[in-house]
Amino acid sequence: MVDFNKATAVRDGQEASKSQYKVPFGTVSITPYAQKLINEAIERRWLTRGRYVKEFEEKFASLFGVKHGVAVSSGTDADAIACAVLYDFGARRADEIIVPALTFVATGNAVLQAGFVPVFVDVERETLNIDPKKIEGAITPRTRAIMPVHLMGRPAAMDEIMGIAKKHKLYVIEDAAEAHGAEYKGRKIGAIGAMACFSLYAAHIITTIEGGMLITNDERMADAARSLRNHGIDGKFQFKRIGFSAKMNEIEAAVGLGNIEIFPDILEKRRANVRHLMAAFKKFEQYFWYLKEDKHEILGPHAFSIILKEGLNFTKNEFVTYLEKQGVDSRNLFYSIPTQTASYQFMGHRLGDFPEAEYCSDHGTHIGCHQDVGTQQMDYIIHVVGEFLKSKGHRV
Repeated sequence: MVDFNKATAVRDGQEASKSQYKVPFGTVSITPYAQKLINEAIERRWLTRGRYVKEFEEKFASLFGVKHGVAVSSGTDADAIACAVLYDFGARRADEIIVPALTFVATGNAVLQAGFVPVFVDVERETLNIDPKKIEGAITPRTRAIMPVHLMGRPAAMDEIMGIAKKHKLYVIEDAAEAHGAEYKGRKIGAIGAMACFSLYAAHIITTIEGGMLITNDERMADAARSLRNHGIDGKFQFKRIGFSAKMNEIEAAVGLGNIEIFPDILEKRRANVRHLMAAFKKFEQYFWYLKEDKHEILGPHAFSIILKEGLNFTKNEFVTYLEKQGVDSRNLFYSIPTQTASYQFMGHRLGDFPEAEYCSDHGTHIGCHQDVGTQQMDYIIHVVGEFLKSKGHRV
């Protein structure tokens, strides 16, 4: 495991020692098996895409019960390539793909990078996921797909989404960047839509440090994705599609293979941490909306989300500043992409168009629940939150 007491991180443009955090936001698991594979790859001097990447693709797909895995260089590339696959299925440039307003900006960026137009739909405050009741109102004759995001590792409302997609003859591309191991009504997230995309970034459950994975049961989609990740190549040196340069290398795949080896352990530790927090946060329920798990779902936890409720005598900035001073690392709960991200001003949306997403961003944060922390750190978070509320005159 990486020793975060010795590692450094960039915060607010400056380098800061991770030792300031009693509960760091993320971690990276690099196993002895991964180190062995890395050394072997270096000795063989075959470091570009090769047998480790192929093995990683097969084992990753097997985890989710699907036939095909296509390893790429990032989760964003996985999203963009999944969108571009639709050109093989009748889509045209400037067609539309529906995405949630609240998500990491990569989701919207990927749609644009693939040549489509993202159409944003507001989210549910309680789940952070796309509001299925608002999807049909965003469908036009140019809509080709719905891309739900399973934010924080909590499944989106897939029954409703799949029903809408079937009714309107749309594809569903799951953005499962943060949802490795999540389940919805007994089905694995990533195996419900036509395609699913995972980020393998350092802070995620399965990591290759940087990387992504597209999975599908459709052989034709998988073949198109393999072509698209390498400039649209077809055969040895023919180019059939306008593609990307988005290949994974052997070193990254070796790290991923090591993570697959310990995936059940990572997942169980994260679930134990987040369930410990969920149980304890019941006493804070009048102050916060926080990550929950319904009976029909199992989380694949990325982090623990906390959103301030209305009418409190403190702000998110006060709350987050207190957490940071007490050594609890945190991140903003993303933004409403179309109204709170400057790069999307060209789309003409205005503040107020996506009130739930905007509220979550203005009043939300998320903190780490990864495998290198445990019950002691979770109890410390609970203690710090309680002390903050007491400092504001609340009884907890």
